[in-house]
Amino acid sequence: MMNTHVDVDTPLSNRAISDKKLVKLVVASSIGNALEWFDLIAYAFFARTISKLFFPTDNATLSLMLALFAFAMSYLIRPLGAIVIGNYADKVGRKSAMLLTIWLMMAGTFLIAVMPTYQTIGLLAPIGILVARLLQGFSAGGEFGSATAMLVEHYPERKGFISSFMFASQGLSGLLGAGFGLLLTTTLTTDQLEGWGWRVPFIFGLLIGPIGLYIRRHIEEAGEFSQSKEEKIPLVELFASNKLGILLNIGAMVLSTSVTYSIIFMPTYATKYLGLSNSIGYGGTLISYTVLMVLTPFVGILSDRIGRTRLMMAAGLLFFISVFPVFFLLSHHPTLIMLASVLFWLSILKSLYFGGLPALMSELFPTRVRATGMSLSYNISTTIFGSFTPFLLVWTISATGDELAPSYYLLFTSFISLMSLIAIRKYFTIR
Repeated sequence: MMNTHVDVDTPLSNRAISDKKLVKLVVASSIGNALEWFDLIAYAFFARTISKLFFPTDNATLSLMLALFAFAMSYLIRPLGAIVIGNYADKVGRKSAMLLTIWLMMAGTFLIAVMPTYQTIGLLAPIGILVARLLQGFSAGGEFGSATAMLVEHYPERKGFISSFMFASQGLSGLLGAGFGLLLTTTLTTDQLEGWGWRVPFIFGLLIGPIGLYIRRHIEEAGEFSQSKEEKIPLVELFASNKLGILLNIGAMVLSTSVTYSIIFMPTYATKYLGLSNSIGYGGTLISYTVLMVLTPFVGILSDRIGRTRLMMAAGLLFFISVFPVFFLLSHHPTLIMLASVLFWLSILKSLYFGGLPALMSELFPTRVRATGMSLSYNISTTIFGSFTPFLLVWTISATGDELAPSYYLLFTSFISLMSLIAIRKYFTIR
């Protein structure tokens, strides 16, 4: 009986150790991405307050556009961060790159949290905010590719599920960001919010950093990477042999990116253009991010079973068909229920689309250039089709007076991504 007991118990013990390792790896990999997105979402959610404090003008719309322009400009450095940090991850290791990115992220967050306003230090205030966002952008440039490569190379048999947490963590970040927005705007006066309240989310984000550093120091290097004995010259090989993978990954990312930043913009859209209160805007996005956080890992599992492009194409087609009608209804019936319904629908479709996306992106690159390739394609897409989304939507609505502008943008981006997925199925035979 003793022998039988040992034989049965040992696999269970190994499985328990494996499950513990899996959880630790997921937390270590996704916490940096979560911190990046939390700071980004906090900035976007409090853009109107930040515009008054750091970019004051006689025109409120111009101030908001300047604040969103600073938000967008920080993305221009992301591709550089992708090349530098991604190349470092492919040559030295994913773990080393992940430690570097979280240090840089913490530095940028600290600057925003303590930066004096324009009234105190003049032009140095908006310049300081821009420098902080540039630092965060450079760090974020290498975060996604390095962390996702770490995940899929540890568990190649469960790529869809394991890598889906990179995007599920964005849902958690959004939930926390919207929660802070709702709590602060409903409990503080305008003077309190502008005096110190807007800094609270950034201080909270700063406290997450040391936890991430500690966990990341105690993970092992990715299996596939550590076993590779080939000489690593990632940039040369990436641009010599993987240009199509970069291009198609950018295209596949376009819809996910545009929807993400449209959701981030929704509190501003709801208050400035639909006449809803701040609390309604934040309350609606709470629903959205809850859906993204909960549903995305299940979509990752589904993508492992039925195929990634098949699932993503179905979601992209539903986006294309439904996005104009839902924004039309919202603009004609601007209520909490309608806003919540629209965000709920968009979030379901977004989860269906991007649950398997990180795994798909990893499959378009070999191990020796994976972190660089994923980082570069991810950040080119977010720079072009994400960072300028809030700025572009404000400008378009202001110039045309058409509150349906977000739907036109999403129609365009869904078409690009659908064409990219068709090409991926053809040239990479990925289902």
